[in-house]
Amino acid sequence: MANLNLDQKESQTFDAIVVGTGVSGGWAAKELCEKGLKTLVLDRGRNIKHIEDYKTANDDPWDMEFKGSLTREALASKPKQTRSTVPGRKETTDYFVNDLENPYQEDKPFDWIRGYHVGGRSIMWGRQSYRLSDLDFTANITDGHGVDWPIRYKDIAPWYDYAERHAGISGSVEGIPHLPDGQFMPPFTLNCAELMVKEGIEKTFPERHLIIGRTANITEAKDHRGKCMARARCSRGCPFGAAFSSQAATLPYAEKTGNMTLRPHSIVSQVLYDPDSGRATGVTVIDQQSKEEITYYARTIFLNASSMASTAILLNSKSDRFPDGMGNDSGELGHNIMDHSMGAGAAGTIDGFEDEYYLGRRPTGFYIPRFRNLDKATRRKDYLRGFGYQGGASRANWKRGEKEFEFGAEFKESLFKPGPWGIALGGFGECLPYHENRMYLDYDQPDQWGLPTITFDAEFRENERNMCKDIGESAGEMLEAAGVKNVSTRSKITNIGLGIHEMGTARMGRDPKTSVLNAYNQVHAVPNVFVTDGACMTSSACQNPSLTYMALTARAADYAVKQLRNNNL
Repeated sequence: MANLNLDQKESQTFDAIVVGTGVSGGWAAKELCEKGLKTLVLDRGRNIKHIEDYKTANDDPWDMEFKGSLTREALASKPKQTRSTVPGRKETTDYFVNDLENPYQEDKPFDWIRGYHVGGRSIMWGRQSYRLSDLDFTANITDGHGVDWPIRYKDIAPWYDYAERHAGISGSVEGIPHLPDGQFMPPFTLNCAELMVKEGIEKTFPERHLIIGRTANITEAKDHRGKCMARARCSRGCPFGAAFSSQAATLPYAEKTGNMTLRPHSIVSQVLYDPDSGRATGVTVIDQQSKEEITYYARTIFLNASSMASTAILLNSKSDRFPDGMGNDSGELGHNIMDHSMGAGAAGTIDGFEDEYYLGRRPTGFYIPRFRNLDKATRRKDYLRGFGYQGGASRANWKRGEKEFEFGAEFKESLFKPGPWGIALGGFGECLPYHENRMYLDYDQPDQWGLPTITFDAEFRENERNMCKDIGESAGEMLEAAGVKNVSTRSKITNIGLGIHEMGTARMGRDPKTSVLNAYNQVHAVPNVFVTDGACMTSSACQNPSLTYMALTARAADYAVKQLRNNNL
């Protein structure tokens, strides 16, 4: 690159740079801009504008070509993602990356589900929002796996409050110690079949609870956001702004301050380091379309590109001081990949309630919090940690006729009537932090921008497999106890990555010798670089993690701004 003149460098200099615009990146942009920092917000993909770019938000299946099914050509562009069914429908597929254009490698199968656009996966996520408790923050030090978290629940509880109030989390107050209550909007309600199952489970197993899922869908209008209309089309982009996304709930607040400069099509290749100051000075960006290389400068940098992408940037940020990647003095950068195991659960049918139905298409189901390894009475000998269930009961609709070899007016008329009740629940299991579960950069197989691709070498192990066996057996046990008929169970385990809760590759910790980040999400050796996406996680717990990313990001941004004002960064 040619040397910049003074005017050019000034135009490319900001108070802060945020890399990524998903759940955590949007929060970082909002917090830093609202606190007065001129902030450059970078995203590697195209811009998606709220409402305007939600192309399928109001489409019914018959409005779409091939009734929403993907063509063979479209499926062929996603060979790894379509090992699952995540991006397998026309209404959402454009939010998921083309695997051929954005390759990665696998020593062991890893289902990496990505969204490369402004807003990232905040558009498509499931919005389930649960707090971690000290059961989770002390898990590693209790059983000796991984390293101790440098924070406890009391440190993050006020920031959970803060994040919930702004994001809008609907839920019910339950008083369950290991699933702390929060600042909730009015909850959605369990339907009649779910209430029957709840009663049966809690009567038979008093230590277990079935509650309505806590979801980032607002049930009361807030600022420019309208309340949830119960359409269950959230992952297409919510035109009402009721479903939390960066487009609806964080980036508009950052933009309103006048302090945000948003630059899409900006692939960050590395963070730049000044050995004299011991600080990062900026980032190098490759324009996604022109492939031009540009440098931007800032006093502080937040990496929120997603767990694996943020770590890849750090690994590629090499210098004489950091020959193995920025902040990698511990050797832990890229290690300790975690995700939530999936695939195990149960399903069945429910007799009765033929004269009962429900209003709308509720955007959440029920949740059964962890009930294993809470204390001596619930301790298992065959695995550590625990799991939670997510599920729901509903009536079969007209689609049940797709597999029937029938025809005629009578058959058609029958499909206008609700079908029988069914129920299903699946488990999300905690994954232990194994050092051997890792990602690394492959410089011999670069992508089209000349950057090294990621190779995954990670898997679920015996602890997770034993847990999944219990998840399936316990699910069937509970449904049968509640009077559910035709119960079938499954204890399979999917590939790591498919939980879409990948985390842990730049973990927080107390000791720079065993971790990458400190208690405020700062890189130990480069204190003006913060990582607040899933890469920072020290253990995975079994709860959906996005609410924790929001709280950690708000906390770190508050700390960063105070440090900047005191000239400590």
